[in-house]
Formats: sequence, C-alpha cells, structure tokens
Amino acid sequence: MDRDRLAAWEKEYQEVLDALADPAVVADQARLRDASRRHKDLEALLTVARALSQAEENLATAREMLTEATGEDRQTVNDEIDRATTDIAELEEQLSSMLQPKDTNIGRNVIVEIRGAEGGEEANLFAKDLFEMYRRYAEQHGWRLEVLSSDPSDRDGLNEVTFMVKGPDAWTRMKHEGGTHRVQRVPVTESQGRIHTSAATVMVLPEADEVEVSIDSSDLRVDVFRSTGPGGQSVNTTDSAVRITHLPTGIVVSMQDEKSQIQNRARALQVLRARLLKLEQDRVAAEQSEQRRSQVGGGSRSEKIRTYNFKENRVTDHRVKLTLHKLDRVLEGELDEIVDALIADERRRA
Repeated sequence: MDRDRLAAWEKEYQEVLDALADPAVVADQARLRDASRRHKDLEALLTVARALSQAEENLATAREMLTEATGEDRQTVNDEIDRATTDIAELEEQLSSMLQPKDTNIGRNVIVEIRGAEGGEEANLFAKDLFEMYRRYAEQHGWRLEVLSSDPSDRDGLNEVTFMVKGPDAWTRMKHEGGTHRVQRVPVTESQGRIHTSAATVMVLPEADEVEVSIDSSDLRVDVFRSTGPGGQSVNTTDSAVRITHLPTGIVVSMQDEKSQIQNRARALQVLRARLLKLEQDRVAAEQSEQRRSQVGGGSRSEKIRTYNFKENRVTDHRVKLTLHKLDRVLEGELDEIVDALIADERRRA
C-alpha cells in the first residue's frame, strides 16, 4: 500500500469530516450532499486501505521471523505468510474495484421515455409492450413506477410514454435499456401473416435534483393548450396541457396527463431537468452526440441494441451477444438475466 496515497486519503477524510461539521456546508443542500457522498466513499476506501496496509505489515513481520524460525515454529510462520499473502491479494482486488471511475448517477431515480419509431402503428404497439415489460420488471424489484405523460395511439398502442422509476438500484439496473429495440413479428394489422420488423426507442435519464440543475425562467417559453387523445380529439375543456421549450438548448417537453396546468408544468420541469443533467454529463464526458446516438440513434431498425423475435420466442441483446429463447418470460418482466450480463460486461470493460 502506497503510504503517501493512504496519508492523502486520511487527510481528505478529515477535511470532509470538518466540512460536515461546518454550518455553512450544512445550510447548503448541494455542498452537504456532495460532502456526504464523499464521506461515505472515503470511509469505505479507508477501511480496505488500512486493512491492506496492516496485511502488508503482517507479511513483512512474518518473513523476518521465518529467517530465525525452526521446526514447528517455521510451519506456523509459513502459515501466517500464506494467510497474509491471500489477504493482500483479496484486499488489492477490492481496492482496485473501488478506485474504478464511479457512476455518479447510482442511487438516483430514473426517467424513461419510450417512443414508437420505424414501423408505423406496429411500432406504437411495440412501444406499449416495452412499457408493460418495464412496469412488470419494476414490480418484481419493488420499485415504484409513476407515469408522467402518455400519448396513446389510434390502435391502443403508445406514440410515446414518459415514466419515472423510483428505487435505490433503479439506475444501475435500468441504465443499459437506452437504445433502439427491434421487434420481428406478425402485426395485428397484417392480413397475410407476414412477419414485419419494427422498432421503438428507449431513452433512460437520471432524475435531477433542483439544486443540481438551475433553470432560468427567462430561458423558457411556456405554451398552454387543451389536452388531446387518440385521433386528436379534445379530452379537456380547459388549457391544462403545457409545453415548455428550453430556448438555449431547444429541448421541448410536453405534459398533458394531469387536469391541472400547475401539475403538468411541474412534471414538464422535472423531465426538463433530467434532460439537461444528462446533456451536461455528456458534455463533461466530451461525447455528447455519441452518447445520445448510442442510446437512441435515429430510431432505425438497423441501429438496434436488442431484437425481440416472436416466432422463435427469442430475445437477443446484440451488445453482449446474449440470446435467450424465452421472450414470453422476458416480456413478463424477467429481465434480470440480460441486465446482469450487461452489468458484468460493463465491469469487465471498466
């Protein structure tokens, strides 16, 4: 264990403790949140680093003793050397894992947007299937799912739907779902039994706290209008629907599910903050356009991350080259086998 590195962590840990006792930090929600997160990370890091340092001292002591040990004492010292060597290897692996770049979105709630893409009404029907799949997946994990906005299509599909998933591990297990999902099946609109290929896009966003994303009201254009249902018919007699345009970025968010204009505005701002947070995270990573395209792309069937083939009861995730012949169960929310493979792949690459 590098002594200078350990000393630096110890010094930073004390500085964080001092910050958490500072009334100015306690009064600042953003600084308090950051300091608390860093305190938790450093505490875990130092526990392993201190144990590693002690194991290395034990090994050095045992090796010194071995030069003078004889008989049974020599075997006892050799056993101590073996134990210390094993401990060091395990602790070094733990420390290496802890020092890998952290996903700053871990622990956040998730906002998911699903839209029908190529394939007309069949794409909208598939978008609804995906929504139901995630709803069941959330139920299995004990997460709370809240629909923020939905736009039904003419044939009981979904042109688009936006929903929030609340749960401590929701981001970790949902973040890889972003991208183009391709379906191969005979659509209900097909009279001759031919298999069609359609696609829906999924965007996964981390929820942003108000203190993380400050929105200047002068940067917003807010339009209100009457809510509409399938086919464009009016479903509300008041102007309760809200469309917010963020002028600096051109991001547009519309909400109309609530009867209250105030509630629709609040939900629209919630989604806008999530999109702006993702935009800033992408910018900091210097790969804004690449990251967005890696999730959604143009919605083309050729840009798929996953294929759902109904005839063969098959689902294939193309990123990890995993194929399961249990599509029916996957659509019932049994996604863990795919999600676990994606998480394992991410760790290997890290």
